[in-house]
Amino acid sequence: MRLFVCAAAFLATAAAIHAQNTPTDVVPSNTPWEYTDGRGPLVWGKLDPAYSACSKGKEQSPVDIKGAHLNKALQPIEFHYVAGSVTLENNGHTILAIVKPGSYIVAGGSRYDLQQFHFHAPSEHAVNGKLTDMDVHLVHKSADGKIAEIAVRFVQERGTPNAVMAMLWPHLPKTTGAKEQVTDMVNPGGFLPRERGYWTYTGSITTPPCTEGVRWFLFENELSMSLDQLRVFQSIFKMNSRSLQDLHGRRIEANE
Repeated sequence: MRLFVCAAAFLATAAAIHAQNTPTDVVPSNTPWEYTDGRGPLVWGKLDPAYSACSKGKEQSPVDIKGAHLNKALQPIEFHYVAGSVTLENNGHTILAIVKPGSYIVAGGSRYDLQQFHFHAPSEHAVNGKLTDMDVHLVHKSADGKIAEIAVRFVQERGTPNAVMAMLWPHLPKTTGAKEQVTDMVNPGGFLPRERGYWTYTGSITTPPCTEGVRWFLFENELSMSLDQLRVFQSIFKMNSRSLQDLHGRRIEANE
C-alpha cells in the first residue's frame, strides 16, 4: 500500500512538472490542425469544441497594427535575458526553442519568465497591412499564469544573416517530433532591436485553442535576416502563419 501511494505521488509530481514546462503558445492536442487544406485557420473553431475561441473569440491574434494611440504612461520593457543552451523541437507546426529557466522581462510592473520562442513565416502581425518575411514570438508567463508575448519582425536582405539564427539554423530538426540540442550559449536578446519602441494590445495565442487574455508587445523596428536563412526555414515550413483577425474595437497603444 505504501509503495502504491509513493508511486502515485511520484506520478502526480511528474505531471505537474510536465505541465509547467509545456510551451504555452503552441498547445498539444489530440485534434489535428494545419495551416492549409481542410484543417486550416478558417475552420479551427469547428475542429474541436476546445478550439471554439478560434472562431467565436473577440480578442484574437494576430492583427493589423494601425491607428495606434500614443500612451506616454507605458514604460519601456525591462529585459533580463541570459545566454544558455536550448532545445529545438519540430512540433509539426513550427520550430520551438525551449530555453532554460532564468530569462525574464518586466512589463507593466509584472515579471514574466521566458518559456520558449518560435518562428512564423511570413510574419503573423501586419503593420498598416504589410507582412514581413518572418517573425519570432518570445513567449513569457507570469507566476499567476498570465502570458506576455514579444513579437519581432524580420525582413530578408541578401547576405545579411541574423546572428542568433546563424547559431540555431544548422540544428533545425526537419521532421515532426524531432529534437536537437544546441549546446552553444544562445542569448534571446540577440532578437531584440536596438530601438525598442513597441505597440501593445490584448489578444490571444495564435494557434489552437486560441486562448485569449495574452498581452502582446510588437516592436516597431524590424531586424534583418539573409535570404538563405529564410529559404532554410521555408524548406521545413513553407507557410505557418494564421490570417489576420478582427480587432472588434480593441485599442492598440504605442509607447512612443
